Amino acid sequence: MTITDADIQSVKQRFGIIGNSPLLNNAVRVAMQVAPTDMSVLITGESGSGKESFSKIIHYLSPRKHGQFIAINCGSIPEGTIDSELFGHEKGSFTGAYDSRKGYFEVTNGGTIFLDEIGEMPLGTQARLLRVLENGEFIRVGSSKVLKTDVRVVAATNINLMQKVEEGKFRIDLYYRLSTVPIYVPPLRDRGSDIDLLFRKFAGDFAEKYRVKPVTLTDDARELLLQYRFPGNIRQLKNLVEQISVLSTGDRVIDAATLKQYLPQESNLPALLPSSAAEKDAISERDLLYKVLFDMKRDMVDLKKLVLDIYNNQGKGGQLVKDHPQLFDGIEHEAHKSAPEPVLLKVHANPVEQEEIQDITHETEDDDSLSIEKKERELIVRALRKNNNKRKYAARDLGISERTLYRKIKQYDLE
Repeated sequence: MTITDADIQSVKQRFGIIGNSPLLNNAVRVAMQVAPTDMSVLITGESGSGKESFSKIIHYLSPRKHGQFIAINCGSIPEGTIDSELFGHEKGSFTGAYDSRKGYFEVTNGGTIFLDEIGEMPLGTQARLLRVLENGEFIRVGSSKVLKTDVRVVAATNINLMQKVEEGKFRIDLYYRLSTVPIYVPPLRDRGSDIDLLFRKFAGDFAEKYRVKPVTLTDDARELLLQYRFPGNIRQLKNLVEQISVLSTGDRVIDAATLKQYLPQESNLPALLPSSAAEKDAISERDLLYKVLFDMKRDMVDLKKLVLDIYNNQGKGGQLVKDHPQLFDGIEHEAHKSAPEPVLLKVHANPVEQEEIQDITHETEDDDSLSIEKKERELIVRALRKNNNKRKYAARDLGISERTLYRKIKQYDLE
């Protein structure tokens, strides 16, 4: 099939793809060429670069265009439920399975499934997916009956799948089965003047949405925009234009100095980016651990102040500070300073009172409430209660991934 430049422009206009860079046009051309076939396609590219648009091109230019199209983010589905979501389950197959349910592969029979973030799919689910790709067969969770489906699979990833293969976290046979036809979607920073075209498109859209005059760029601002790397790609540029459209005042002409205020400052330091799901989970757990430790530190500070107030009120503050100065490091002893000096400087030789002070110190050090696991469990319970047990929003409040939260809920038996 011969595809002309006019054909490519027509498809880009139909699916809302803005830009004329050679890399982008090549990706569109490959998608158009592979669309009439039933071959599996693997779309690669950075997050926010517009990979889903290419999956829609493949579906709606194919003989399956009248069938159903479903886009699924494999990274957002917990590991314990992804098999049920994709392949369905039978009644009673697990706790909460009150009825039988069809999975996406059964519902989308005759259509196309877009599996985004395929690199996050668990190994067990990968084996089930490979069977669908090879034979068109699958089995519901909790069943032994083999079912048939006719579904085209288009997958996408923003990570290096071959590296996942080398780490033993992605099946090499599935990789080669999915990547029959690879499509590379270029990042925004490699698309040259497309950045300016997208800026003007978004500026017009938001001007219409908010009923304001469209923002425009001066030459120096346009040069600055083209030099920015946009790690968040099209999604980041769209958010930037919306922010400027809402907050900009005056004649709506943006110069370089004004634009620089809206652009995030890029760090010159090297950043360690997670290259696998395990590393992402480790970072999420580290963030949660930081929250726990900060809460423990705040509790300790409150406890120190409380002990100081109690012993100042009882006339024993001076002796406590003398005997245990490590308890009060970093605390401004306002109560200690404001108390009458003769009381604070009074030395109690009574061994019973000194023994009581030591006992309190030991109790503080051995208190079970300072357990990191207990604090972590409390944080998770509080977040779940706050969000009515909606794990997606609870994970966002905790600053961790939904998969990490799911594992923590199982670990602490919070089902």
